[in-house]
Amino acid sequence: MKILVFFIVSLIVVSCGNNQEESAQKVIPQKINSSIYGNTNFKFPTISESARAEVIHWGAFEGFEEQAKTINGNNLEAIQTKSILMVSHIDSLIKKIPDTLNTPLIFSRVIVVKTRTQLLNQEVNKAHFDSVRLQDDFKEMNISVKNLFVQINEKFEKDAVDLLRVDSEKKELVLQKQFLDAVYKAELEDQNKK
Repeated sequence: MKILVFFIVSLIVVSCGNNQEESAQKVIPQKINSSIYGNTNFKFPTISESARAEVIHWGAFEGFEEQAKTINGNNLEAIQTKSILMVSHIDSLIKKIPDTLNTPLIFSRVIVVKTRTQLLNQEVNKAHFDSVRLQDDFKEMNISVKNLFVQINEKFEKDAVDLLRVDSEKKELVLQKQFLDAVYKAELEDQNKK
């Protein structure tokens, strides 16, 4: 009987000791990473009004733009979520580029943004990531997104200049035609007077 009581008491003591060790182990992995990553001072170019009117029809562009502008200056968990959303949005953007935006320059910028976003996403989701590499990936991703926005704006600026040039060429042709008509009419009058 003494052996049975000793066995039960020792079993209770051992099991209570294991619970304390298990609870201590559970606390360690829940360590919160409160570090902030990305460049909070990075300013993305504003999309012009004429460009905004077109990109609004480009599926996931607004979601991508919002994630790109807000991913900087967050903790690891928020960056993981936002980077996954950015990868999803950029995949959607590549699949359906509107005709007005489907130029080689814009397409190449979108491919670069996709690559940079995926590299950022891979780094942030590693079990043991390198914070210096993560900052470099942020820098490259920010620059690629900025270049995409600049290229979109430049495309619409160029289109506006081309439209003005076409209008001015049409006006010039009308003026030339009026001048030639006036000269022809003057010659006819001179011939009729003779």
